[in-house]
Amino acid sequence: MLTTGKAILDVANEHSFAVPAFNISDWAMFKGIVEISEEKNAPLIVGIHPDEARHIGREMITGIIERSHNASVPVAIHWDHGATYEQILRAIQYGFTSVMIDASLKPFDENIAISKRVADSAHALGISVEAELGTIGATDGEAEEGADTIIYTDPDDAVTFVEVTGADSLAIAIGTYHGIYPAHLKPELKLDLLKEIKSRLPIPLVLHGGSGNPDDEIAEAARIGINKINISSDIKVAYHDKMREMLADGKLREPNSIQPACVEAMKVVAAHKIDLFGAAGKGSLY
Repeated sequence: MLTTGKAILDVANEHSFAVPAFNISDWAMFKGIVEISEEKNAPLIVGIHPDEARHIGREMITGIIERSHNASVPVAIHWDHGATYEQILRAIQYGFTSVMIDASLKPFDENIAISKRVADSAHALGISVEAELGTIGATDGEAEEGADTIIYTDPDDAVTFVEVTGADSLAIAIGTYHGIYPAHLKPELKLDLLKEIKSRLPIPLVLHGGSGNPDDEIAEAARIGINKINISSDIKVAYHDKMREMLADGKLREPNSIQPACVEAMKVVAAHKIDLFGAAGKGSLY
């Protein structure tokens, strides 16, 4: 069931739900994410950031692709936040079926130019392309790079951007931050802005920085126009918090004794996201 991001997100766009894009950084996490997606009969996008790709290595990506071929639900392997054209070429060589070029911190014209170049090359090989317009905030050094302040996506610019670049999906800035929100920062989405952008763009829209936002806002965003939501921090916190708890028992040393409980804790969070986004049971649409 390995497929492209476009094949997955076009169905989500048609049926008004969001597909979770779970970022993974080891084999146990990946295996657990596929398992919970199969249990929930939900389409899955496996997100792998360039830093995560360096951490796990190309050989594990080959294994991820093989497991995805054998999944009972549609799976896309997505290069998350590629920063350069050369990185995108590496992702294509590795076998990714979906890529994101993130030139959102560059001037508008430069963002258009690099995103179009990526789309032209990737589309020639049948690979889906996500681009980003506007800026996402960042909360800490562990999170994906972001801007000091959010620059919200302008609807007029979004229409021009998609027409020129040919991107298959667009990540928009409507008020989210990468990472876990600190106590002083209140998560709040501009849902009216989302509605306006959605009314003018026919392609799937993407929400980055989906960890920590109120459930009701996220559910509404998925209902009215967001078709892909990136989740990284939330599942990693659940996974590693449980791992710290397990490692408190100094007698444990085997991964088979330590990791299963961590994976189960992560799967609880992932299952909640799948339900929240309206993706549960949607595997039957493919």
